[in-house]
Amino acid sequence: MSWRVTLDCSRAEAQAIAETGELAFAMYDQPPVLVAEEPDEDQPEQWCLRAYFEAEPTTQELILLKRLASGEPHVEHLDDEDWVTMSQAGIEPIRAGRFHVHTPQFACITDEGVIDFTVEAGLAFGTGQHDTTAGCLEAIDSIADEGRNYSNIADIGTGTGLLAFAAHRLWPKARIVASDIDPVAIEVAEGNASLNRIPVGEGSGHVLLLTAAGLGHPMIARLKPFDLLIANILAGPLIDLAPGFAGALADGGTMILSGLLDDQADRVAAAYESQGLTLREKGSGQWRVLVLEKPAK
Repeated sequence: MSWRVTLDCSRAEAQAIAETGELAFAMYDQPPVLVAEEPDEDQPEQWCLRAYFEAEPTTQELILLKRLASGEPHVEHLDDEDWVTMSQAGIEPIRAGRFHVHTPQFACITDEGVIDFTVEAGLAFGTGQHDTTAGCLEAIDSIADEGRNYSNIADIGTGTGLLAFAAHRLWPKARIVASDIDPVAIEVAEGNASLNRIPVGEGSGHVLLLTAAGLGHPMIARLKPFDLLIANILAGPLIDLAPGFAGALADGGTMILSGLLDDQADRVAAAYESQGLTLREKGSGQWRVLVLEKPAK
């Protein structure tokens, strides 16, 4: 993709882009890839929207972008560079607990006790996603340190597949299903699984990758209840999915939720507490990770 359009936007607009952006360009055969970024952590309300196009954007496409963000569009030609590689060039690796995650531009860590992943992250390591991914990895690492063992795991909204792969490394005999609403994300996850030698498929010791919205796949329905359910998506869908997620969690099971901002954490937690779950951890910082449990019977 060789054209980029940048527009200033608010944090609220950035948060909504994941839901509204796809709808705005739903009729296009080659929609742009949209990335919401927080350029300056000291100004958390000021974000920007970047849209990447394969061809020069049309006037109509610029109008659609202006409906998503409040700023004026700035159009750039990227001289046919590989913009994914360019976007990854300045991305620092994640170190979260025992996990080290990096793009191919960085070296692996082979120290004892370190679990290293090389991920062709593409857009998945944007500012917010980077923080939520690290938080989820830390939560997974923490519950593993407690000696917990899981045998049936779901990663909903898997993106790059990373959280499912982390669970596989910690509980290698578990049956794991990882789903995403975006079929392109599942293709990326398949590539990352191959890159990290993660066995893909159905059954114990494998990660099954599926395209699905939420729990909406017959295979997921057949595999539930899960003793560990991870969902790194958005606050709105997490609230809407609370009854389904709670019903898909086994008694005594653990749930890790992320993709929500600090001012959304209480509402998301309340949605799950109303379904009988108990909040164990609320996280900290701008991007929160909730750890909840379903009481054992």
